[in-house]
Amino acid sequence: MIERRTKSELVARLDESPAVALLGPRQVGKTTLAHEMADERPSIYLDLESDRDRAKLTDPELYLENHEGKLVILDEVHRLPDLFQLLRGLIDRGRRKGLRTGRFLLLGSASIDLLAQSGESLAGRIAYLEMRPLDALEVGDGDVDRLWIRGGFPDSYLATSDAASRRWRQDFVRTYLERDIPMLGPRIPAETLRRFWTMLAHHQSGLLNASELGRSLGVDSKTIASYLDLLVDLLLVRRLEPWHSNSGKRLVKSPRVYVRDSGIVHTLLGLATREDVLGHPVAGASWEGFAIETLISAAPEGTQAHFYRTSAGAEIDLLLTIPGHGLWAFEIKRSLSPKVERGFHHACADLDPVRRIVIYPGEETYKLAENIEVCAIAEAGQWLLSLH
Repeated sequence: MIERRTKSELVARLDESPAVALLGPRQVGKTTLAHEMADERPSIYLDLESDRDRAKLTDPELYLENHEGKLVILDEVHRLPDLFQLLRGLIDRGRRKGLRTGRFLLLGSASIDLLAQSGESLAGRIAYLEMRPLDALEVGDGDVDRLWIRGGFPDSYLATSDAASRRWRQDFVRTYLERDIPMLGPRIPAETLRRFWTMLAHHQSGLLNASELGRSLGVDSKTIASYLDLLVDLLLVRRLEPWHSNSGKRLVKSPRVYVRDSGIVHTLLGLATREDVLGHPVAGASWEGFAIETLISAAPEGTQAHFYRTSAGAEIDLLLTIPGHGLWAFEIKRSLSPKVERGFHHACADLDPVRRIVIYPGEETYKLAENIEVCAIAEAGQWLLSLH
């Protein structure tokens, strides 16, 4: 079993707050991690997609009060939205008895279902933690290429063969489109959303052009914005915002859009093998998105992520504003002999970042110039983890 970095963060949150919401896409490993927590402290686990477990909550206040001294784990908590108001009362009464932390662990497959429902009723009583797919730091240097091709969902990455991994991802996409998204509320035809998701994969790392996407789908730009918001809220797509400053430079204002899991990118585009991926125009953009997810995941809490691009061509793939450690600039290259373009130098002259790092698929760390370092994804991730 792969040790998940999220575990230590979850333990810390539970020791600080009465309720913790662990958010992440389906099949990312939330339930597995919750069972690990259950093995280590008195707890009770309820799957709210199970009729049997929902029946236990016919009188939820009585049932939960009977387990007052335990960690209560509620999986797929959006299935019983009325629970949130009740949890507020239980938490407040528990505080008066000295039960101040580690009461409830709520698991949700999206940000929309938990943030919308718990925002008011549990304000000041709940901490949020996102669980992402596996990243390069969790699998080790030797398996980074396989992780890139298969993606970071544990069942896909650990599948017995590339074919089994591909079938798992195909089923994952189909299940999200036909079951999970309709269950969360939006009534969008599955085929329309599949086309949109696939178009985003084709445009991986591209600037958002809602009008162009709308013309392709036969809908207006507001509808495109709502589709994009949905996939972002489901934690399946990242909208990387552009850097804003008062420098007088003409900066790009549109966000860049990434399908967050590289394996899902490859599945949406029908790329079955490593050779298919390497031979496709999306390979560089897929690698870029893969690196960005690892770097953001490894960065300290409170880090802000942007990209930088001016109309004159100055550009940086990823800027991380790290609390207490300034601005770090990352350029991401798929080549084993990376070269930095003039636009990166111009952008660094504009922003003067503390660290200038080029990510590449090799293993050696070396200086490309006096103030530019070249390293592997995992090495850069370790640098970021050391700042925690």
